[in-house]
Amino acid sequence: MNINAVRIGFGYDVHRLVNGRSLILGGVKIPYPYGLLGHSDADVITHALCDAILGAAALGDLGQHFPDSDPRYAGISSIELLKEVIQKIGSSGWTLGNADITLVAQAPKIVPYVTEIAKNISNACEVSVNKINIKATTTEGLGFIGTGEGMSAYAVVTIASVRS
Repeated sequence: MNINAVRIGFGYDVHRLVNGRSLILGGVKIPYPYGLLGHSDADVITHALCDAILGAAALGDLGQHFPDSDPRYAGISSIELLKEVIQKIGSSGWTLGNADITLVAQAPKIVPYVTEIAKNISNACEVSVNKINIKATTTEGLGFIGTGEGMSAYAVVTIASVRS
């Protein structure tokens, strides 16, 4: 067995909720009175996933590849960043195996959007939708997430070598 044939990556992201921005999660616009603050669209789900994928491939993190000081990324769709991340790992000899993502938010409930989020992510990653799992939890009213000040997301991925 080639021990380098499969790797695991972990990602985390957090953003503050503010007035005047759209809430984008997994590339889906969610009806909600607040949106996440960030240089791009501040999509915590996709940012956590990008970090997990880059980490698994030992390619650094999202900020190294797409710095918030670069005006090219102002307001960009994080799904577009994810597509670039997938290209980067492909160039390094890797492909996404699967992804398990957890959104931590007091509101809104994302169950009605989970299928669309998973489809967006699977399309961007060029994998079948059954390799993408999206779930959500709350903090039971505790901390800044529980008071509705922000959201966070965790992602765990496997990547597999495409080289023999």
